[in-house]
Amino acid sequence: MTTWWLLTLQMTVALEPTARPKVTAQEVARGHALFEAQCAYCHGADGAGGRGANLARAALRHAPPDEGLFRVVNRGIPGTDMPGNAMSARETWQVVAFVRSLGRVKREPLPGDAARGAKVYEAAGCASCHTVRGRGGPTGPDLTDVGARSSPAYIRRSIVDPQADVPGGFKQVRAVTREGRRMTGVVVNEDTFSIQFRDAGGTLYSYFKEELAELAADRRTTMPGFRERLEPAALDDLVAFLVSLEGTQ
Repeated sequence: MTTWWLLTLQMTVALEPTARPKVTAQEVARGHALFEAQCAYCHGADGAGGRGANLARAALRHAPPDEGLFRVVNRGIPGTDMPGNAMSARETWQVVAFVRSLGRVKREPLPGDAARGAKVYEAAGCASCHTVRGRGGPTGPDLTDVGARSSPAYIRRSIVDPQADVPGGFKQVRAVTREGRRMTGVVVNEDTFSIQFRDAGGTLYSYFKEELAELAADRRTTMPGFRERLEPAALDDLVAFLVSLEGTQ
């Protein structure tokens, strides 16, 4: 029996919340260390979000009670990029204690104005690719709750340098038909024999792979960088608007 198999088996074992240890400074510190090792890559070193959700909040949508957060840390969230892990029950409680401490840290106010940022969002053409509350284009990530998922720093970087971290659910492909037609788009669905993708203009293409002379993954994103397209004040306003989007009406 290989070590890899044992680790995989261990990671699939779901733990139930046991009696919670007393929350002490030592438990929180240990949770911090575990968080940095297991969670910071996606959630950021300060838990403010990145690839993973912003955890520096008093209330977390997927884990209102501590027992719910224990299960999320242990099992992950099916259908998302949040995986489970192989930590013990005590280690899981230590991470819970640290995550809860993040919601009590006072955050510095952001520069920029969200109301003005909404106008920048429209003027910059963001809605042609991104959706907010059901309105917008389908080729980019839905931004309805981006403020609850990502830190202000991550949002700003995504605007000025979108190539730095392309969301995993928006795989780009380059395709060439046997007739020589070239297309680039975001994968909507793919299986062994066929692929469907949507280009920047919203046109949906569907092909059997045998119909294509070339099909290759493209790690780039079609989103342009706005470092030179927006004045610093307008960028601040746009970031403030996106941070304000937390999935509520």
